[in-house]
Amino acid sequence: MSRIGKLPIPVPSGVTATVNGRNVKIKGPKGELELTLVDAVSVKFEDGEITLTPNGDDKTSRSMWGMQRTLVANMVHGVTEGFEKNLELVGVGYRAQMQGTALKLQLGFSHDVVYEPPAGVKLEALKPTEIKVSGVDKQAVGQAAAEIRKYRPPEPYKGKGIKFAGEHI
Repeated sequence: MSRIGKLPIPVPSGVTATVNGRNVKIKGPKGELELTLVDAVSVKFEDGEITLTPNGDDKTSRSMWGMQRTLVANMVHGVTEGFEKNLELVGVGYRAQMQGTALKLQLGFSHDVVYEPPAGVKLEALKPTEIKVSGVDKQAVGQAAAEIRKYRPPEPYKGKGIKFAGEHI
């Protein structure tokens, strides 16, 4: 039995959950997310809780059970509180600033790098050396932060580059 999969997902007040077959739609104060579950897992919404159960006893069903439950739990968390990742720019002359909704980065290249965020992701330059990536979709926030970090990953000797806040190089 999956210890994660068998836990019910409580739906807080102010959040509406709609289950239609394998489609799960969560709507809350910060936004709306939708997910289509795999065939190996079934979902029920009753008494303010979402529960997932495997359709079979095979390895695929049991392994998908916990993952699908985590995805739905992340959706509920995202529309209520949201997700955020903080990035730090370390290096002489490394700067970040907002240019409309885009992020303009000066990273020691011969040109400035302009990063357009995907839909549903909000970028903020808190300081010239700090970037905050936030949104309701955990995967999209993490992907956007990873794409920004990829422009100048931290190097191991001096630690110069773009790193996650609190990351030890």
